Amino acid sequence: MWKTRTSCWTILAANRTQSECQFIRALYSGVLLVFICVACSDNQPEEFQFWQAGSTMGTTFSVKIPVLPQTVDEQHLKQEIDEILIGVNQQMSTYLVDSELSKINRRHVTDWLPISQQLRAVLSEALEISRLSSGAFDVTIGPLVNLWGFGPGEAQRTIPNDSEIQALLGKIGYENLLIRVDPPALRKKMPSLFIDLSSLAKGYAVDLVARYLDAVDIHNYLVEIGGELRAKGKKRDGRLWRVAIEKPESDKRVTEQVLELNDIAVATSGDYRNYFEQEGVRYSHMLDPKSGRPITHNLVSVTVLSDTTMHADALATAFMVMGPERGLQLAEREGIPALFISKAEQGFSKSQTSMFSLLTQ
Repeated sequence: MWKTRTSCWTILAANRTQSECQFIRALYSGVLLVFICVACSDNQPEEFQFWQAGSTMGTTFSVKIPVLPQTVDEQHLKQEIDEILIGVNQQMSTYLVDSELSKINRRHVTDWLPISQQLRAVLSEALEISRLSSGAFDVTIGPLVNLWGFGPGEAQRTIPNDSEIQALLGKIGYENLLIRVDPPALRKKMPSLFIDLSSLAKGYAVDLVARYLDAVDIHNYLVEIGGELRAKGKKRDGRLWRVAIEKPESDKRVTEQVLELNDIAVATSGDYRNYFEQEGVRYSHMLDPKSGRPITHNLVSVTVLSDTTMHADALATAFMVMGPERGLQLAEREGIPALFISKAEQGFSKSQTSMFSLLTQ
């Protein structure tokens, strides 16, 4: 199912509006810029009977299908995909004032609040990863992200003082969020608790699109949103899908490793493109919910393989916050396929779990 290749895939750059760039800066310490390449010189549009691309959730998306079944209408398929993406945005966005999540964030109460099944599913996943990572992953960290100037609006590149950080640390914490399955509802132990699902929503949207394609008997596809992706089946020429993990260099784009994929999800998180510097010190957008400060370890990129893109997306963020030793230990213990790239005295060093080695040999 997996093989490594030496060929390189180039990254597609896309122009973004100012509002989209603001959205990207506000993503909680997950994938602000992605490190999975999804284009190749031998992967031109004419090789796909169906190719849909556009903007969503502050980034770009694409859906590539080699051959459509005769029972599937192309225009109807495009409409259904658009509606799925719009629906996720309408539920999970913190930028749309009328989204389901925005309305919940404005409800400063501790009562049980009814929520959709979709929002319940994403929140349940978030809490699972939070517990697994002992709080390294936390969807309530948004106020700290804003304090450090990585939130929406014009970036304020100033270093907060200790009192400001401590004040906000008392207002976050995944332990203050409770989820009820039936009927779906959530409860905030602290009325002002703010939830940001940017670190899972893209992955969840990829999974929903893939699930829909499966339901209409499309079994060969590549679905990608902002670099988080799911691949299934093969291309028209019978070859497996290929994606490249980028070498974590801030000033250029170089391929580190290329994978061949079939029926798997991939997500990558890194800290080397979204940061600011003051007095020779680099401050990453990747914040530790425990300290309220940017991470300081030498881990710069984590790639995770999983059955679902949402799961891979959240785990990659959690491992980035945990660092190379703790993250690798947890991934190995849980049997998670993961690749860790760290800064070294000379370039970079790679570590990977035994499951990642097994799947990519």
